[in-house]
Amino acid sequence: MNTESNVSERYAEGAKEVEPSLCCPVEYDVGLLELLPREIIDKDYGCGDPSRYVENGDTVLDLGSGGGKICYMAAQLVGDHGRVIGVDMTDEMLALARKYQEEMAEKLGGDKVSFRKGYIQDLALNLEARDAFLQENPGIDERDPAALTAWESEQKHNAPLVANDSVDIVVSNCVLNLVDEKHRKQMINEIFRVLKPGGRVAISDIVSDEFVPQHLKDDERLWSGCISGAFQEQQFIQIFLDAGFIDVAYDKWDEEPWQVIEGIEFRSVTVMATRPEVDDVDKGHTVIYRGPFAELKDDRGRVYPRGIRIAVDQTSFVTLADGMAKDSFIFIEPGASVTVDKTLEENGRRSPEESKGTLHITGGKKKSGCC
Repeated sequence: MNTESNVSERYAEGAKEVEPSLCCPVEYDVGLLELLPREIIDKDYGCGDPSRYVENGDTVLDLGSGGGKICYMAAQLVGDHGRVIGVDMTDEMLALARKYQEEMAEKLGGDKVSFRKGYIQDLALNLEARDAFLQENPGIDERDPAALTAWESEQKHNAPLVANDSVDIVVSNCVLNLVDEKHRKQMINEIFRVLKPGGRVAISDIVSDEFVPQHLKDDERLWSGCISGAFQEQQFIQIFLDAGFIDVAYDKWDEEPWQVIEGIEFRSVTVMATRPEVDDVDKGHTVIYRGPFAELKDDRGRVYPRGIRIAVDQTSFVTLADGMAKDSFIFIEPGASVTVDKTLEENGRRSPEESKGTLHITGGKKKSGCC
């Protein structure tokens, strides 16, 4: 099975006629859908809503952007200084997304969205530039494949489709499972490459509770239908950890499976992850793990014993305060007497004297006092 051709052909069909079997029920923000053309809504095939993780000012990258639904939803959230990039490999889907680009720019008050042709496992290769090169040099891919490889390498180096460290958040809606297994490690590494340090991931996709057997993987219809290419649930978390991401966690997890095939449950989930920032400077920030467990250990290896004041760098402080574990911590901003700008000690504890007179914030946000 040629995975790319199979998937592209199936979704080309979906760009022409609605394919209900390609998506599962999702509750989207109705307010964000009001601006979208009906055709884009009807020909969208997803299993979640990663747009809800987009923030004002973000540069957003949507992998497998299809008809542009998530892109146009995200564009309403990024504000005047944000922008949205959609990447897809299927010409028909790109044509659908671009068909309404001018209309949407008027509604959004500016052209915030661009659509680019590329493989999500190779975000440096510009497929439209490659297509143009092949037209100018017909038959070069068969006659002189080394020359084509050299051109691709130069193009990716000099004018990558998506530049290094350029994106605040990568989103995707039920697309990663469509990529051939041999390209998946590269795909996650590419997500890491294009994210800025501190950048976030919000990927909605289908996972299976058991590993999918080979005979189901060989079924072209099941693969392009977001079934037999599903990541096993623990594997989906691990592939991000292996690439160097931290704070990897499942946020959304459907209670009921979308489908059950040969006893294997396939369900929709959303995984979150962060590209780490390097920061080992102590600026006086402190956290206390509230419990209920004896201790908590993060993906950096830092240990937070229950009830103990732990010194953290400013980046970790902000990440914890904004992250999914925020309700598990008490946050103490730097006190006047703390010695700052020194190298942070690993798992170093903070004395109460260093943080007297400061607010203790729970849940990551400042709250009013009791009186």
